[in-house]
Amino acid sequence: MGQRWRVLVALAIALFAVNVVARLIIRFAFDGDEMAADRVTLGMFVVIGLILGGVAFSWGQRRPVSQWGAEVAGAIGGALLLTMLVGPLLVGQSPFAAGSATFFWQVVLYLLAASAGTILGYLLLTMLGRDHRSQALKRYAEGAGTKPRRIIRR
Repeated sequence: MGQRWRVLVALAIALFAVNVVARLIIRFAFDGDEMAADRVTLGMFVVIGLILGGVAFSWGQRRPVSQWGAEVAGAIGGALLLTMLVGPLLVGQSPFAAGSATFFWQVVLYLLAASAGTILGYLLLTMLGRDHRSQALKRYAEGAGTKPRRIIRR
């Protein structure tokens, strides 16, 4: 059980680290350039989606969604809290410096990117037939087809 918590904390920290890197790039390389800041932010959301797509693809092969879905959602929630409340402080800003509307739009965009990445990763896994359920059905079909025929004597 402790190993699973470590993996989830590592996932949340990795998602937060992507945000910190994006904030530092914006702060030091593109300070004041709104268009470049928007591009870096978009890139951050794409990277977060790719990470979560990879996690869904990897974890979906070994376990059913009912087991790992809540864990990934918890890691996303933890990363979101760190990103929205701690991230701005690392670059010398307040979380609500741009206003509450901007803050809540960032939350919505983060959740959309995270959800889209996770869903697309799992859909790709399912499409390829490598998800946990497809593999279980494949094993069942192979096992049912190899049973010896039962002979009935009269």
